[in-house]
Amino acid sequence: MSRDIVRKILKLLSFGSLAVIVCVLMVATVIEKIHGTELVFSKIYTSWWMIVLWGVMTLSTLLYLKNWGIHRRWKILFVHISLAVILLGALTSHLTGRDGALHLRVGESTTDFYLRGGGMDKFDFTLTLNDFELKFYEGTSAPMDYVSHISILDNSGTTRGKVSMNNIVRYGGYRLYQSGYDPDCEGATLLVAYDPYGIAITYLGYALLLLSFIIFFFERNSMFRTLIKNPLLRNVTVVALLMTTALPAEASERPLPRTLTPEAASSFAELCVYYNDRIAPLQTLARDFTAKLYGKTEYRGLTAEQVLLGWFFYYDDWKSEPIIKLKGDDVRRVLGVEGSYATLEDYVDIEGYKLEPALRSSTTASKANIEAAHEKYQLVRMLCMGTLLKIYPHTDPATGDTVWYSMADELPTTMSPEEALFVRKSMALVAASVLKGDESSACEVVRGIAAYQRESAENMPSRSRLNVERLYNNIGYNRPLAMFCLTLGILSFLVLCTLRHGESRVRRGLHWVLYVVMVLLLLYLTLHIALRGYVSGHIPLANGYETMQFMSWCSVVLTLVMARRFRLALPFGLLIAGFTLLVAMLGEASPRITQLMPVLQSPLLSIHVMVIMLSYTLLAFIMLNGVTAVMLRLLRRDHEEIEYLYVVSRVMLYPAVMLLAIGIFIGAVWANVSWGRYWGWDPKEVWALVTMLIYAAMIHTTSLEKLRRPMLFHILAIVAFLAVLVTYFGVNFVLGGMHSYA
Repeated sequence: MSRDIVRKILKLLSFGSLAVIVCVLMVATVIEKIHGTELVFSKIYTSWWMIVLWGVMTLSTLLYLKNWGIHRRWKILFVHISLAVILLGALTSHLTGRDGALHLRVGESTTDFYLRGGGMDKFDFTLTLNDFELKFYEGTSAPMDYVSHISILDNSGTTRGKVSMNNIVRYGGYRLYQSGYDPDCEGATLLVAYDPYGIAITYLGYALLLLSFIIFFFERNSMFRTLIKNPLLRNVTVVALLMTTALPAEASERPLPRTLTPEAASSFAELCVYYNDRIAPLQTLARDFTAKLYGKTEYRGLTAEQVLLGWFFYYDDWKSEPIIKLKGDDVRRVLGVEGSYATLEDYVDIEGYKLEPALRSSTTASKANIEAAHEKYQLVRMLCMGTLLKIYPHTDPATGDTVWYSMADELPTTMSPEEALFVRKSMALVAASVLKGDESSACEVVRGIAAYQRESAENMPSRSRLNVERLYNNIGYNRPLAMFCLTLGILSFLVLCTLRHGESRVRRGLHWVLYVVMVLLLLYLTLHIALRGYVSGHIPLANGYETMQFMSWCSVVLTLVMARRFRLALPFGLLIAGFTLLVAMLGEASPRITQLMPVLQSPLLSIHVMVIMLSYTLLAFIMLNGVTAVMLRLLRRDHEEIEYLYVVSRVMLYPAVMLLAIGIFIGAVWANVSWGRYWGWDPKEVWALVTMLIYAAMIHTTSLEKLRRPMLFHILAIVAFLAVLVTYFGVNFVLGGMHSYA
């Protein structure tokens, strides 16, 4: 058999098995949604035939590289060997590793633990839970950490240690992780992992892969360096991308419901409220309340504070106001509403609460919409009854713990009669002054409540932190900015499209205008993210809203970096920034700033999200290049422009794949530190792997000759971006899993 035939067979096995693996992984996530995790874990992910498939791909790839003579370019071979080492580590973990869990009450000991999938196993030592400690963020009831104080007894003596979130105990090849605790804080659940060889091999593969990436990008003769030197990149070509968008218009002739004047409403900003497991300005609650009900942080020119206080003080006026936004025709039919908004009165008729039967009998398809409408109704009830306004702190003199109460709550016996009377009557006094039209007296009482808060609460946020949060609230609404970026991005494309190549002065002028806009946008987003991080006390990358904000920031930074050699980046950057800002607002109508869950406090998680978002931003640029190339082809434009976009996309593809791989592996290390295993086959993990494999295949233009055709590459870039969309949005809102933000 000739060498060429052997090479073709090996190439078919390599890329064919890769394609099969990608298809199997995609289908497996759908099966998991329907039939559950255990089925796909045992029958697909860890099945013998899947292991064989991975093995075939690995061995055929290495043999193909050897047959092709790539061993002479050892830097490329180094990358593939690193990946093979990672897969070898995964196989070793599967064959030799064990993992399970155990539960202990304080004072109990054990030598046994339950294996995952059933069965029991034994330690070589005795494990005792000496104490369990639940730590809270200062001044709140939000958990900050779970700590199990343990001791290990064996022939060598007793060893003591602390197991907490992101802090594990290693002993005798075993690793112990904090998983859960009993409601009375007298017991804890620990995860157990035993994998002394597989993790070491896998981590070695991670290190080798990172080193191989660094070597590859610094190699003089690498494909990446060759593409950067391509003569086409010296010429800047501008094309058009047609998109349409519309700004929503609002008009109403209804008189506004009564509320406080803006000046009086703003005086309530001095108050703090215990909300969302932390102490926040009342303005934050008002902003989230209004956004939750209406979808925006203001209503018909009224501020969020005016809306909140209007409901509280003038309930009869507001109950007939169509301010409650509904989602789904099923909810509208139940409430008898034709438009998109309902009044509170629409929820009730002579037979009672309209949603009550629907909550019991709604189908899966309509259940989410019914429950969302019900939640908004309950939110208004909580406000009008006063239970939402937990503005009265009380510190227990015996324990020193501070609890915040509303005027409708049952008050503790440790509260003095005078203090209890103040809690019960002060807001009633404010309401009486408001209804009499005496807003100055109402504001005076509010200042008294604010003084009471400062005197009674332990660990109150500093005035500077509260002022920063108010500043963040005032600049944190991004929908107008998103629409501005999208509109300017579209218009700049259209204008540049009409310019002829000779009109370089106009091109340069527009280029600098867009550049200045991007610099201003970068300053705003940096300030916005910094303020949110300062207020929350952690790097703001913990939910969908925050990651979309960061991706917008990444798109602006990358745009400014690429703008000099790739002016098309400026309109692209505006479009990506606008889209991600818009998604941030749509994905979380009322973004909340919460204390970080203990497991999310690791800096590895923040680095993981940052690197992944940078990769997604580059892939979005590549996708827009593809869309532009397709339009150029339809418009029968010069092929040189399509070739230019092809070269630019291939240049960006290398760092995009590298960042995606590094981001996945950093996430795996974080998961191993926090959860006891570096890969759990969660749908988000699977789709991130699918995305990486698809784009990694697109790099191989030497082996896959058809990828050297610019138009085919552009079309594949558009299709491949669907994997990114599924990874972020599909998993969050459809497939679910531990990584879901939905």
